[in-house]
Amino acid sequence: MQRITLRSAALGAVLLTAAAMLLLWVTHLGHPDMNARADEKSVNDSMALPKPAPDTRKVKFYRNPMGLPDISPSPKKDSMGMDYIPVYEGEEHDGNSISVSPGKVQRSGVETVAAVKQSMTRTIKAPGVIQLDERRISVIAPRFDGYVESVGPATTGTHVKKGDPLVTVFGQEVQNQGVRLIIEQNAGGRGDEATALSNGKFAPGGVIGARRRLVNLGVPVEYIETVIRERRVPDTLTFRGAGDGVILERNVVEGQAFKAGDVLFRLADHSQVWMMADIAEGDIDAVSAGQTAIIKTRAHPGKQFIGKVAVVYPHLTKETRTARVRIELPNSDLALLPDMYGDVEIATGAAAMAVAVPASAVIDSGNRQVVILDLGDGRFEPRDVKLGRKGDGFTEILDGVAEGEKVVVNGNFLIDAESNLQSALKTFSAPSVPEAKP
Repeated sequence: MQRITLRSAALGAVLLTAAAMLLLWVTHLGHPDMNARADEKSVNDSMALPKPAPDTRKVKFYRNPMGLPDISPSPKKDSMGMDYIPVYEGEEHDGNSISVSPGKVQRSGVETVAAVKQSMTRTIKAPGVIQLDERRISVIAPRFDGYVESVGPATTGTHVKKGDPLVTVFGQEVQNQGVRLIIEQNAGGRGDEATALSNGKFAPGGVIGARRRLVNLGVPVEYIETVIRERRVPDTLTFRGAGDGVILERNVVEGQAFKAGDVLFRLADHSQVWMMADIAEGDIDAVSAGQTAIIKTRAHPGKQFIGKVAVVYPHLTKETRTARVRIELPNSDLALLPDMYGDVEIATGAAAMAVAVPASAVIDSGNRQVVILDLGDGRFEPRDVKLGRKGDGFTEILDGVAEGEKVVVNGNFLIDAESNLQSALKTFSAPSVPEAKP
């Protein structure tokens, strides 16, 4: 029993010593979890971002986030739960300038260009139709009564050259004057008359009368020369083409009788034609003689014909409210045919330089014309302008914008709406924010 008691006492002493040592280790070394948490806190403290400096700006008022003309002196939410946007002192600009955030400018696709000086040209487009040149139409119409002996091979629509025989006729009056010419020639002298006909002057004496009557009857010169040279009167005379052209009318057959003044042939020279364009009433003032015109036809796709404006007719077509403009066109290859339709483009405008902006930069409400100027740094200014001529996508600015100033050409309606919004906000006086009592 004594041995058991001694062993129990020794075991208790060992246990007490172990417990004391464990308590000492916990006290001096600390718990492992507690050290890990302390290390983690130290790391987090070293990686923490610096706290932002407090916003010292003074809020002037809060505006509606949806752009409605509603302001509040204190923060609040709208009917959809959106926070009102604070407006700080110094954010508003004097005059009509407005500020738009860069994000909104980018999302809206706002584009700006500089106003430049350039010549104001305007292209007027109009439909037209090809017509014959009235000055290049000729007829074969004898000045005496007679009969048709023979007709040349030319028919309606065929092309003839200068000097080609068209018709051979007999005329009794021509025969009589030919005989008289021979009689007067015998009385006046053969040599003088031959000399007179060759150099274009008339010889003295009665020969002048007979020859003059033949000329007045429209007898060709070759017929008169034959009478004088051979001293005989041919039974018939031949009318030839006076120039190159196309037969428009052929009104004769062999054996046909005709009266003085009857049209036997009608010819037209197609080497130059007219384009008759119908210009709208509002464009008449810009068109004048001498301007260059470009004509395109459906018959010749991809080909352009260049002409000059010759005449602007001094009257309007009542039904269409258009004026006719005559354009002269060379047509040596006969590509342009009468009554052919075409599209006409006339370049108009003065060569003088003027300040101009793209037409899309102008906001025209009818009573007011405005452009949006880009002042930089997200600031824009609506400015009233006075407009001048318009042409080819540009508008002349007479007053309001100087050369080099940047104007908004895309997204200007959004900025104009923002300007109207801020103008509306300015009409409301923001109530003063009550100061907190100490």
